[in-house]
Amino acid sequence: MSRQHVIGTLFNTHTREVDGCVYSQATLDVVVNLQFHYIEKLWLSFWNSKASSGDGPASLPASDGEPEGAVLPKDKLVSLCKCEPILKWMRNCDHILYQALVEILIPDVLRPVPSTLTQAIRNFAKSLEGWLTNAMRDFPQQVIQTKVGVVSAFAQTLRRYTSLNHLAQAARAVLQNTSQINQMLSDLNRVDFANVQEQASWVCQCEESMVQRLEQDFKLTLQQQSSLDQWASWLDNVVTQVLKQHAGSPSFPKAARQFLLKWSFYSSMVIRDLTLRSAASFGSFHLIRLLYDEYMFYLVEHRVAEATGETPIAVMGEFNDLASLSLTLLDKDDLREDRGREANSDARSLGEPLVKRERSDPNHSLQGI
Repeated sequence: MSRQHVIGTLFNTHTREVDGCVYSQATLDVVVNLQFHYIEKLWLSFWNSKASSGDGPASLPASDGEPEGAVLPKDKLVSLCKCEPILKWMRNCDHILYQALVEILIPDVLRPVPSTLTQAIRNFAKSLEGWLTNAMRDFPQQVIQTKVGVVSAFAQTLRRYTSLNHLAQAARAVLQNTSQINQMLSDLNRVDFANVQEQASWVCQCEESMVQRLEQDFKLTLQQQSSLDQWASWLDNVVTQVLKQHAGSPSFPKAARQFLLKWSFYSSMVIRDLTLRSAASFGSFHLIRLLYDEYMFYLVEHRVAEATGETPIAVMGEFNDLASLSLTLLDKDDLREDRGREANSDARSLGEPLVKRERSDPNHSLQGI
């Protein structure tokens, strides 16, 4: 799939308004040409422009057909950003733009990417938040938080996808090694899956038949010495089977997150068993586990985006915002609860046995040590 096709598909699917945005087009141009350092100059120019000013960086690549005076003066831009509908529209545009950039830079997370490009992308991701914060330092805090929140989700996505790509290339070598696969299969057959299920069932509450089916399918796929692409198809099918009962339901995102937690818990239990048995193939399993966990996250992220009609970056950005809000509210609630518990504890402590008071006092055990 060509870069132009990716851009056209994303922009035409989500909104036509972004299509004519000179700022977005300029951003696309510099990223397509891998001129990442121009982004900082572009943002400084866009967010700090003056009326009829030619102070912007002269070295910035120009977009074809850019109308004169396309960039708003800073004072007008600040006024516009204070309008909630405008701010929401800008955020939606950013989600679409950054998703397009991800598709351009990493069109296939499993396909080999040159190490120099991977490092350049990671350095780019590391710089993004600082560049934007510096460019918007004179804007209202709400505007900065909104813009930086989206670019933070973009940077996080780039870091995750480059890490996933690196794991994929390392795992590809393992999956192509017949002797390693045979050793992994031998070690896996020694794992006490009944004990794993017994310990995990209370936490995860998964159907035993489903867990057993996944175990057998995993062993069979390993025995067949499947390629990385075949494993990717297997993982994709697992996600489909597990989440199909929630398709079209408002509970789909929550069910998807729960599945990720359960998958991670079960895989950690298997790794624990392999560790206790000093399995010869532990290193290979550890690498495969890291890759499959990351790829599961990638698949679920895209399924949730598809189910909600959002881009994956919008899904992750929204989750980060909710997490921040929840933590803020949680801190306030915890503070009130702690004060209440302290008051109740003081009232009850005189009537408590000494041993009970010692057990409930965290400082007691620390002082004893």
